[in-house]
Amino acid sequence: MEIDRPEPGTRAAPEAAPHRAYRYVGPPDVRDAARGAPPGTPVTSAAELSAWLGRQPDAAGPFTYTVGTDGVLRLADRRSEHVACAGGGPVLGAGEVGFAAVDGGGHRAVEVSNLSTGYCPDTACWPAVAAALERAGAGHPGGLTQAVVFRRCTGCGEVSVVREGFFVCVFCESDLPARWNVAPPVA
Repeated sequence: MEIDRPEPGTRAAPEAAPHRAYRYVGPPDVRDAARGAPPGTPVTSAAELSAWLGRQPDAAGPFTYTVGTDGVLRLADRRSEHVACAGGGPVLGAGEVGFAAVDGGGHRAVEVSNLSTGYCPDTACWPAVAAALERAGAGHPGGLTQAVVFRRCTGCGEVSVVREGFFVCVFCESDLPARWNVAPPVA
């Protein structure tokens, strides 16, 4: 059986669809515990971002973020679960973000990851994340500064993080697919 995987030493190409919605795929008990928790704060302007960061003990972060299917950036304390930040709904992106103040005012995202084991978004989420940061008046680094590659093993069904381009399941050592396959598309 031929496995769809990238050449050794290369990364899988991002999906063509830049705004795929991701559903929560993490532990049910985490999702259940997040029910009723306040969602992340929506941030749609530079003024809202500055005000939110001004209320944080460490304005640099990192913070938990999600981008809802409405394209809005939501921010929460780093200890917050992504599913709580998203209000339980699907997302276009999720991870952690850190900010720095910019000379002359405003903020810039200096660290942006897709590290969310609850949603496991593909690295192809970047265009939606970049658009949400821009809508929030924040500059950004032009790409994920920590790109996490998630794959669901077709052998055992577990979700693995691909490290150093090694597309092998950490649970059963089966080959992992080259393309993101963690959950079916959101309808």
